[in-house]
Amino acid sequence: MSEMTQNERLDYLVEAFKKDSVTYSDLKTPDDVAGKRQLLRSLMNIRMPKPISSKVLTIQDEYLKERNRENGIVLLDDIPTVAASNSSHIHAERLSIWQGDITRLAVDAIVNAANSQMLGCFVPMHTCIDNCIHTYAGIQLRAECERQMNMLRLRYGNDYEQPTAIPIMTDGYNLPAKKVIHIVGPIVSGTLTEDLEQDLAHCYQNTLDLCLENGIRSVAFCCISTGVFRFPNQRAARIAVTTVTDWLTAHPEGVGRVIFNVFKDEDKEYYEQELY
Repeated sequence: MSEMTQNERLDYLVEAFKKDSVTYSDLKTPDDVAGKRQLLRSLMNIRMPKPISSKVLTIQDEYLKERNRENGIVLLDDIPTVAASNSSHIHAERLSIWQGDITRLAVDAIVNAANSQMLGCFVPMHTCIDNCIHTYAGIQLRAECERQMNMLRLRYGNDYEQPTAIPIMTDGYNLPAKKVIHIVGPIVSGTLTEDLEQDLAHCYQNTLDLCLENGIRSVAFCCISTGVFRFPNQRAARIAVTTVTDWLTAHPEGVGRVIFNVFKDEDKEYYEQELY
C-alpha cells in the first residue's frame, strides 16, 4: 500500500468511502483531481463514526499525511514570537500571532472551536475550523470524540452535551499537531453580556489548565466563538489576550508558547493592537 501514488490513493479512497456511505455508492466520480478531492472530503464530512477496514484506514492515513505535507507543515521554530517584532508585552517571548490554516501547525496542540455534540461539522465542504480539522485529521478523530462523549453520557445521561468552556482533548491523528483540544465557545444570540464574556475567558483559561495538566508546551488558539457563534471579533481578541496574559503570569513554568492563530486580516489587526 505504501507504494501507491497519491492519485491512486485518492481514487481508492473515493470508491471506498462511496461504498461505505451506501446512500452515495452510485454517485458519479469526477474525472479531475480537484473534483475527486471535493467528493472525498464531502463523504468523510458526512460519515457517522463507525468501523471501517484497516486497509482503508492505512491508505487514508498515507493520503492525508501527504496532503498535509503538500499544504506545507509549519514548525514551531518557524513561528516568531511577538518579541521578534519589538512587542513590549510582559510575555512577548511566549506569545505569537500566526495567520493561516491552523491544520498546518506542528505544535503540541491546536484548539478546535467545536459544537456541543463534539462530533465535528457534518456539512460537506464547510469552511469552519471544525470541518477543516476533522477533514485533515481523518475519520479516527470523529470516532474518538464519540467514544469520549459516550463515556460522558454513561455518567451524565443520554441527553448529555458538552457544556460551554469545558475542553476535551484528543489525538491529532494525521494532523501535524500532536493533540486537538475541542472546546465549545459561548453563542451570542443578542446583546453581548458579561456572562458571555466570562464564558469566553473560561475557554482560554480552562484550555491552558488542561495543557498544564497534560504537559502541553505549545498551543495554538483559534478565534473562539467569532464565527457563526457571533462573538464580536475585537472584544474576543481583547478577552483572549487578557486571559492568556493573566494565566501566563500565574504559571511562569507553564505553557512555553501560546499562538493566536488568525485567518482574517481583521482579526490579525485586533491581536496586533493588543500585543504591540
